[in-house]
Amino acid sequence: MDYELIYSASNHTANLNRVKLCNSTSINSSFSNHLHAMADNNPRKYALVRLVSENRVVLGSDFIYSLALDKDIVIGRDPNCEIILDAMMYRMVSRRHAIFRPLYTSADGNINWIIQDLNSANGTYINGHRLQGPQKLQLGDRVRLGDDGPEFVFEYELNTFSTAFEQTTPPPPKDVANSSHLHSSDSASFTQLFPIFSTGKDLTRKAYLIPGIFMVVFVILMFATLDKPELNQVLVATFIALAAYYFFIYLLCGKHKPWWILIGSALATITILLSPLLDIFIIIFRDILPGGLPPNQDTITFKELLVRMFFGAGLMEELLKALPILGAFLVGRSLPFPWRERVGVWEPLDGILLGTASAAGFTLLETLGQYIPQVTQNVAEQEGVISAGLLAGFQLLIPRILGSLPGHMAYSGYLGYFIGLAVLKPGKGWQTLLIGYLTASALHALWNATGIISNILLAVVGIISYAFLMAAILKARALSPTRSQNFATRFL
Repeated sequence: MDYELIYSASNHTANLNRVKLCNSTSINSSFSNHLHAMADNNPRKYALVRLVSENRVVLGSDFIYSLALDKDIVIGRDPNCEIILDAMMYRMVSRRHAIFRPLYTSADGNINWIIQDLNSANGTYINGHRLQGPQKLQLGDRVRLGDDGPEFVFEYELNTFSTAFEQTTPPPPKDVANSSHLHSSDSASFTQLFPIFSTGKDLTRKAYLIPGIFMVVFVILMFATLDKPELNQVLVATFIALAAYYFFIYLLCGKHKPWWILIGSALATITILLSPLLDIFIIIFRDILPGGLPPNQDTITFKELLVRMFFGAGLMEELLKALPILGAFLVGRSLPFPWRERVGVWEPLDGILLGTASAAGFTLLETLGQYIPQVTQNVAEQEGVISAGLLAGFQLLIPRILGSLPGHMAYSGYLGYFIGLAVLKPGKGWQTLLIGYLTASALHALWNATGIISNILLAVVGIISYAFLMAAILKARALSPTRSQNFATRFL
């Protein structure tokens, strides 16, 4: 609910009536003067919020932020906010997180304030309860931005009134509790000398501890397999694929999905590629449909090559990689709550996460099972040295896996978006699926065809494909029915 400030004067008595408030309220200087005059006679005339430290100690005057009577006060990381929070120290806070609004609700000019969340990523909490709509603030209310963000206490003051609001950046939250405002001693505390004992759950929630553990494990395994090149290549490829997926897909999507579901999607695709089902796909798309390539590709034109790639690579491989997404959708429909939401496909983010995981599995098997062995063998035969072949294979491995981001992951993630969109918006669902399938297949075919002609064109197509995926992720995050529960992401 919003409110609008309207001033009316009768019999020389100022009255403020409650009505609807527009987001932008124009108050002339005369009206502002009446507000200040009225405030001088009001026992609750000035409001403020005071930053409290991590151990819930109320800080001194340097951390007090007055609330103006005649304007909305926005708090967030955006430099245009009235209360500006440091973007590096308060990453859990959105750019425009919440808003304080003055509210005049009685004939005697009693002044109250309401707070409203501005659709922030991590929500706003009042006394430990998540804010669901506009709420009137009471003396002593504690306002917290995010589940573990900065906390402010709402108070009234009865001293000088200031019409100007000063933009101030609060200090870093970690050190504020032990600052000179609270302690006369400037010596470091035990937890400051040994931060490991005071960070607690923040290690796993904010410091990427789990990915770091995986990195250490993979590094040790890589050292242990230096004398086994094939196994070492598998470890390196798997590590690069997991890192690319986690940092460029999972974190950007910002939705929790069980790890075993994502790995299961990749393994399902690998299983399909190793099964007789692949032969059926090849017969349909490359023998019956015009997707096969002649032994000498120099004999065909670019247009013919593009058409063959569209059927033989685009349509065939994108449908194959989409099978785990469709399987998760069917399985999820038969499961009870909450497993149906965890396993199934109910929105575009689900489709993107499962589709890109499927593509990662496809890339790993294609790279390690086809391209690397071929290059290793050919170079070893030409040079007469096995080590030369192993080096060539390793040099191909890295760009092949990283190239899956603007390649297989981009196409499959984009198609996954449309599968989730068809579930979320079932009207004309088949048309939605067809658009996504054809677009992903066209991008795939364009990548394969331009790679034969020019590396510059290949880079352009790769950038376009990656932009398509990022646009799909952004739109999927905006459409997500669980947007308020999705974890915050700061890359986009």
